[in-house]
Amino acid sequence: MAQEQGLDDRIALTAEKIRAGKTSLGIEFGSTRIKAVLIDDTYTTIAAGDYGWATIAVVSGCASHLEDGLWSYSQEEIWTGLQTAYAALAEDVENAYGEKLTRVGRIGFSAMMHGYLAFGKDGELLVPFRTWQNTNTSEAHEKLSELFQYNIPERWSIAHLYQAVLNNEEHIGKVDFFTTLAGYVHWKLTGKKVLGVGDASGMFPIDPTTHTYETEFIEKFNAIPEVAAQPWKLADLLPEPLVAGTPAGTLTEEGAKLLDPTGTLQPGITFAPPEGDAGTGMVATNSVRVRTGNVSAGTSIFAMVVLERKLERLHPEVDLVTTPAGDLAGMSHANNFTSDLNAWVGLFGQFAAAIGTPVDAGTLYGTLFRAAIADDVDSNCGGLINYPFRSGEFLAGLPEGRPLFARGPEARMSLGNFMRAQLFSAFSPVKIGMDVMTKDEGVAVDSLVGHGGIFTTPKVAQKILAAAFDTPIKVMSTAAEGGAWGMAVLADYLWHADQPLDEFLDARVFADAASTTENPDEGDVAGFEEFFDRFRKGLPIEHVAIESIPLETK
Repeated sequence: MAQEQGLDDRIALTAEKIRAGKTSLGIEFGSTRIKAVLIDDTYTTIAAGDYGWATIAVVSGCASHLEDGLWSYSQEEIWTGLQTAYAALAEDVENAYGEKLTRVGRIGFSAMMHGYLAFGKDGELLVPFRTWQNTNTSEAHEKLSELFQYNIPERWSIAHLYQAVLNNEEHIGKVDFFTTLAGYVHWKLTGKKVLGVGDASGMFPIDPTTHTYETEFIEKFNAIPEVAAQPWKLADLLPEPLVAGTPAGTLTEEGAKLLDPTGTLQPGITFAPPEGDAGTGMVATNSVRVRTGNVSAGTSIFAMVVLERKLERLHPEVDLVTTPAGDLAGMSHANNFTSDLNAWVGLFGQFAAAIGTPVDAGTLYGTLFRAAIADDVDSNCGGLINYPFRSGEFLAGLPEGRPLFARGPEARMSLGNFMRAQLFSAFSPVKIGMDVMTKDEGVAVDSLVGHGGIFTTPKVAQKILAAAFDTPIKVMSTAAEGGAWGMAVLADYLWHADQPLDEFLDARVFADAASTTENPDEGDVAGFEEFFDRFRKGLPIEHVAIESIPLETK
């Protein structure tokens, strides 16, 4: 009876917080799903909703589709997905607490970084959304990196813009504004053309001292002859960068109807600056302080370290971006992570169903992952090798992707070795850039935190990642909350921006957070290095596959 009364009291207290607007809403557009999370003033998730992008995600592990040879998501599904995820969250609130969601305290949106959404003067989208997965901008990457002496990765928004200039695309003279996915959604809901500084740093380089775009680089870009011939100047096209804690507009009447077509949600809610998934991952892992880092693993994977200083040399393997507070961070980003892994797990699930013993996703993933660290597994995967490249991968020198599994005739084919090869290969591309930072540049890392759904299976991904980076890996109790929760925390930070972001996270959000740490095992480290050497030497196999297997466009 006392237990039931305690539950009723908690429900009543949460309902009161909802009515009083002591809540923050974070919504993140990931590569496979859109997730909405509502938190209270104790940073506890009180409601959630989501939307899985098109059914292709179920089949291939990623929901983007090829349009004219480029990876894209449709405008229609962006809004359908957003409304569906929000509606599911609002329904969750009503079912759990008996409250219609007419207001929330603060709102923030985040999404996959980079890419290219270009708009004309009338607000029309000029070409389909070009996502971070595209590697068609190699010429722009090379020329801009050389011009700035600063790495401009292929997926960055400015690389997409410049490549369109180089290609003399029909739309390029009509561009009036370009932004990221998070910036686009924020603009439509608030009318404000702004970005969180972390997301903005994946569009164009940011000066960490001013938290604005590098003016010298803008001038150099405008002076390029083919750019100078355009009817616009770059500064007029870019969204305004804002540091975390800065109010970034309010929900308009039109925006409220776009987010919640039922008309229940009322306008006037203050928005946080829209951020990228790198920034929300840093927040969700409390990794915004200098010498801290995180590994965020999903459809893509990136390892981030907040830097004490600028890197001494130009490294194409390392992106220089910023935290949501505007501090410089080094990023090793790989386009491919779970897509191929999910496809293989799905195959095992189909087999289980075919023999009459279907299993739920949690059991399926948990069983297969634990096989990768079983006692009978070979530390080096027994001679098996896997390439998880669904799309191109700059770090591996691949313009396109072809997922492959290979083995020698005497390799030891076992379930454990197979799954270990899957996980080792998934972490291998990101290790390339991480090694550049830690081994070549001597970047110091005090702590590295794993983040993403793959870390919800206890120990497995931690152990594999500790082997890959030869460093202790921490996983916090919030690991599965994801970027949407991190964005909700950034929205809440609007109330507490009188203190630095790192202090806010330490003192309020993570003061009592539980965590586990997995230290690297000497045998695992040696096994990973042996696998990694085989992985890199075998990359010519991928190039032959690209030449031999057509890229399916459906």
